[in-house]
Amino acid sequence: MPSMNMIQALNSAMDVMLERDPDVLIFGQDVGYFGGVFRCTAGLQKKYGSKRVFDAPISEGGIVGAAVGMGAYGLRPVVEIQFADYIYPAMDQLTSEAARLRYRSGGEFSAPITVRTPCGGGIYGGQTHSQSPEAMFAHVCGLKTVMPSNPYDAKGLLIAAIEDDDPVVFFEPKRIYNGPFDGHHDRPVKPWAGHALGEVPDGYYTVPLGRANVLRPGTAVTVLCYGTMVHVCLAAAAESGIDAEVIDLRTLMPLDLETIEASVRKTGRCVIVHEATRTCGFGAELSAQVQEACFIHLEAPIERVTGWDTPYPLAHEWQYFPGPARVSEALTRVMEF
Repeated sequence: MPSMNMIQALNSAMDVMLERDPDVLIFGQDVGYFGGVFRCTAGLQKKYGSKRVFDAPISEGGIVGAAVGMGAYGLRPVVEIQFADYIYPAMDQLTSEAARLRYRSGGEFSAPITVRTPCGGGIYGGQTHSQSPEAMFAHVCGLKTVMPSNPYDAKGLLIAAIEDDDPVVFFEPKRIYNGPFDGHHDRPVKPWAGHALGEVPDGYYTVPLGRANVLRPGTAVTVLCYGTMVHVCLAAAAESGIDAEVIDLRTLMPLDLETIEASVRKTGRCVIVHEATRTCGFGAELSAQVQEACFIHLEAPIERVTGWDTPYPLAHEWQYFPGPARVSEALTRVMEF
């Protein structure tokens, strides 16, 4: 299999689906001729033409609103919101229209749209280019929410999202777009290093939505994470010497509760890690779900390791990120019970 970074894997997924399904089309700000601000759609307009891959005005609400109409008509649009921080003008279209279309039409219409957007920090983008708002979308009934951690999953999950008959918000952690990441907040990898992160098949395959991946089996404590934090947690588990079971959620909604519950019942302990701010972050929902399903099996309080409840700090983003040291401290605390 060829080696690809996440950008190349996402590009390959869209290439496969454009060729495979004539109802698939791609549009958004700068995704056509320029190939996207992160080059995820590079070369697709040249290959498939400007009627299937095209630029849109700077109007996130208009982009998603148009996609909802196209989806109801029978197309499968894949739209890009240039940064997750810009998605808020499209919230009404996503939550009031796309998420509810199947229900309010009694199944007569659906919104098979995929909304791709880069999220999180790692490029010194400051407060308006670094947010992680995934919890807002996981809260909305009718939306599916995805965040991959590696190129193989990114391609398979994106193809599955495009083929899904319901709307999917597909978050792409820009910190791991281009290369390997060692998990340390004090050793950042240059965002445009150009290194490959994994082997990815050229052709069609899917990674099912709603199915987590146990990346590191263990018996002492369950670590729940997704996106960039997967690499942080793997580093922490290796360096702490604790027999941690690291689970990459991959899909936040639908959530693979079966895998989570089986792991926590085995280990009796749980640490939850995400980059987004702590209060009302997705970790709070995970903690509630684990407590409700596994209370009698828990041997220690559930720990959360997250970003701080502050506006995103431009100059100190590597201190803002949860790093292996903070995760290791949480692992050590739960093992003391």
